Amino acid sequence: MSEKNYNDQEEIFSQVLRAGRRTYFFDVRATKADDYYLTITESKKFTNEDGSFHYKKHKIYLYKEDFSEFNEMLKAATDYIVNEKGEEVISERHQADYNKEESKNTEVTSESFTDVSFDDI
Repeated sequence: MSEKNYNDQEEIFSQVLRAGRRTYFFDVRATKADDYYLTITESKKFTNEDGSFHYKKHKIYLYKEDFSEFNEMLKAATDYIVNEKGEEVISERHQADYNKEESKNTEVTSESFTDVSFDDI
């Protein structure tokens, strides 16, 4: 097999999700038998003390026979997180003014909210 054919086969379908210092690659690839599978790659950028940088990559290979169960478990896990913690991101990395200690000790009371009349909207 020539190099060009190999590369064409490798680039069947690809999507990229950039998320801060992380980038996720979703790539459809072909087996030697010309069946498709999915690779999910997480690439994270790290900066060295001298200012140069490097990437660490982690890869998952997902084959068709596992798609259904994988999708079910991914959905169950993500639904659990959203149901338990909501969609708001609460972390030092994502909120510049986040204070871990204040967050632990903050009590939510009725005074914490502003009354809104929907007639005013």
